[in-house]
Amino acid sequence: MFISANNVNLEYSGRIDYEDDKAIFVFPCTYVKIRFKGKNIWAYVDNKNNYWDNYVGVIIDGNQEKILLENDSALKQHLELAEGLDETKEHEVMLFKRQDSCHELGFYGFELDDNASVLEINDKPRLKLEVYGDSVSAGEVSEAIDFVGKPDPEWHKGELSNSYYSYSWILARKLNAKLHDIAQGGIALLDNTGWFNAPDFIGMESVYDKVRYNPAFGRTTYWNFDKYTPDIVIVAIGQNDNHPEDYMAEFYHSKKSENWREHYRKFVMKLMEIYPKAHIILCTTILEHHKNWDDSIDEVCKSLVNDRVHHFYFSNNGKGTPGHIRKPEAEKMADELAAYINGLI
Repeated sequence: MFISANNVNLEYSGRIDYEDDKAIFVFPCTYVKIRFKGKNIWAYVDNKNNYWDNYVGVIIDGNQEKILLENDSALKQHLELAEGLDETKEHEVMLFKRQDSCHELGFYGFELDDNASVLEINDKPRLKLEVYGDSVSAGEVSEAIDFVGKPDPEWHKGELSNSYYSYSWILARKLNAKLHDIAQGGIALLDNTGWFNAPDFIGMESVYDKVRYNPAFGRTTYWNFDKYTPDIVIVAIGQNDNHPEDYMAEFYHSKKSENWREHYRKFVMKLMEIYPKAHIILCTTILEHHKNWDDSIDEVCKSLVNDRVHHFYFSNNGKGTPGHIRKPEAEKMADELAAYINGLI
């Protein structure tokens, strides 16, 4: 029994693009979920690789696994997700994107046994969360548990990146919220800064309104903001902005620093316009960076004079680790942010 990508009983989350016979997953934390009775389940996907090894995440009745994908974009891959399940019981399977636009995942549908049955999913969360961030928000290298508080292991090739253990998705689960995670490793606010798409760096100003945005895959598509209206928006940008020049650390009042603050202010105001009722939380993370970036965010926040816009600091903001945030660190960050958000709502 083939369950196509447009089946009404499937639950999706995240910004998703659609082609004739498949759904395109670009951002981390994007998923499709199915509830069914049956013994076996497979998925049909394809994979467009840009860099690193690419993995898809699978959660079967609460147990998580990952599957290495082939890098041949012309190949439709038949992935075995589970076999030998108890066909008298209900099962839930989530197929999700562990990584950012280092690859694009095409999802065609699930395959079940001929005598299986698909069930409706009723436990959909009411609160909606949206995050604009970088590799930390994407959960990059989050599974490197032995490297808490340390630089990243040099040998990793994508296998340690898992959006499920990003502070963003952990936070969403703590709040029982749906999540759109507009996060890309290496991204800064402005074009020509940061690390994403070197040497022609692309910033969040050029990504925030897109679904498909990576030039490596050719096609660009825009997001329809009417499809999803978050209650809480988190802007976690301001860490990769120090590359190739940390002008904010060198001179807070330089022309480049003033220009960044003005662009950041306009970016926040644009989100306020798009989402006129949402709370907007401005922050960076515990990844090491100069405090002038946080001071700049604070200056912008105060200049807006709006009770919907807030500046949040983590307990070890900007000094927690020289490497990416691992799962235990992300748990603590999510706890702190969840407490703060619960105070708002």
